[in-house]
Amino acid sequence: MKKEDSYSRDRNMWHISHEGLELENPWNAPHYETLLKLGVSPEKAPDAPTLISLTFDKGIPTHLDGIAMEPSALLEKLNELGGANGIGIEDIVENRVVGMKSRGVYETPGGTILYKAHEELEHLTLDRETYRFKQGVALEFADLIYNGKWFTPLREALQAFVESTQTVVTGEVKLKLYKGNIISQGAQSPFSLYSEDLASFTTGDLYDHKDAGGFITLYGLPLRVRALMQKAREQ
Repeated sequence: MKKEDSYSRDRNMWHISHEGLELENPWNAPHYETLLKLGVSPEKAPDAPTLISLTFDKGIPTHLDGIAMEPSALLEKLNELGGANGIGIEDIVENRVVGMKSRGVYETPGGTILYKAHEELEHLTLDRETYRFKQGVALEFADLIYNGKWFTPLREALQAFVESTQTVVTGEVKLKLYKGNIISQGAQSPFSLYSEDLASFTTGDLYDHKDAGGFITLYGLPLRVRALMQKAREQ
């Protein structure tokens, strides 16, 4: 072990974490040249982007660039592609369960790509209320896992909700990997809720733009009443 590389590291197939040395002072910049293990910094990434496509079936990744792969093999390949393009490097100060704050650098190239692709597909297939509620569930779910509470009734209940939402998260997502960025290139799903007819400026018989006037009036009525009452009290 070299003195300049004696970080405290935890590694699995999902990610690697780095702590110690210059990272103990949150004012210090990470020494990425000696720190990184799964990839390179965005500055060192290739000048040409990498284009990929990911296919999901009920929320589970099944294909990379049209090739069927087991999730573990798919993640390993995404780690390789993401690492080479400087994807998934996070420098964060986290709140430990025991109460202290701890600073670390995390490399999660494949997981970051999967998260982005999955999110793009959910944008297409989940309704507004379900997607918004699921965001809150995701935070609670993450806290349970972080705190070591996997084998709990609450985790089982939250997972049941998540699995229910994933029944429609099926389709394909195209992404561009470039110098630390993941840029969406398109998504499609047989369960897509996106209607080109409704989204178009020429909606035809499906949607009358004049209807928006009455909706806006009713939607803003509580604020209008509040403003009128405030004005009356000031007189």
